[in-house]
Amino acid sequence: MTQPDLLKRTVRFLASTELAVILFLATALLAIPGTFTDSRALYVHPVFLCLLGGLALNLVLCTVRRFRSISVPVLILHLGVLVVCGGVMARAFGYVATVNIYEGTTVDTVYRWDLKRDVPLGAALTIKRINREYYPIPVKVGVLRGTVKDSLHTLKTGDSFAAGPYRVTADSLQFPAEVLKLSVFQDGRLIGTCDTGGLRALPANFPYDFKLVAFQNPVMKRLWVDLALTRDSAPAVSGTAAVNDPFIWNGLYFYNTQVDVDKVGTPFAGIQVVRDPGRPCVFAGFAIMGFGSILSCARRLRKEQRKKTVSE
Repeated sequence: MTQPDLLKRTVRFLASTELAVILFLATALLAIPGTFTDSRALYVHPVFLCLLGGLALNLVLCTVRRFRSISVPVLILHLGVLVVCGGVMARAFGYVATVNIYEGTTVDTVYRWDLKRDVPLGAALTIKRINREYYPIPVKVGVLRGTVKDSLHTLKTGDSFAAGPYRVTADSLQFPAEVLKLSVFQDGRLIGTCDTGGLRALPANFPYDFKLVAFQNPVMKRLWVDLALTRDSAPAVSGTAAVNDPFIWNGLYFYNTQVDVDKVGTPFAGIQVVRDPGRPCVFAGFAIMGFGSILSCARRLRKEQRKKTVSE
């Protein structure tokens, strides 16, 4: 067999449907374990990337060989798939890192799981405040007039009760301090605030005190942290980070993955830092594929309409 013939057969095989099916099945089977775990190691493994690269090469050669016979919508679909493949391969240059930070403190290193060691973040990360929002919590509030028990009220946070000529709203229950914040109104006008921990910003002649008697275990509605980043002499940038709502800075995604307290009750937040350079390509590829699918459906509908018209 001559060299040109061998080259033609090689190109024909690389562009064949049979190879595409083999590569697609192998890629899908390898991707299954990664679907059920949080590990990214599989998707940046050289074997997986080679299979993905082979699938992209097969699609390119197939498109080139059959370019004139392929409709525009299918060409757009092929382009979208190639962009997605490129984005997935670009993820090999990204990483996932984590760090636990106490509220009100700053760190400048994170633990990279691919390198198995701490590395500089490139900026100073500060957790300014840990925020918790709960669904309305059932509470029992005791009302004292001096040292005498005046009344006991059962309600949910956000609701209010009467105390003499005043209306008292149970604003929120703070954790882990287990302190209930209250607002006091008279004739529909806010006259001050207080809490069951002793904080009091009310008129001097206000006759009542309040005590948190009991409460039910709260159900978390939302959890997020206020954070700030500083680098060198640049002004600090700040924002919020939650589990599914990251703070984005310089191509880094900051997720709040957990909130807890240590053995002495000091709160800290777990922050996951993700660098994913392939993310824009993947989303762009899906958008291109969606556009191609719409065009393909429209083309098929036009064909069906023409056939129907001709048959009539």
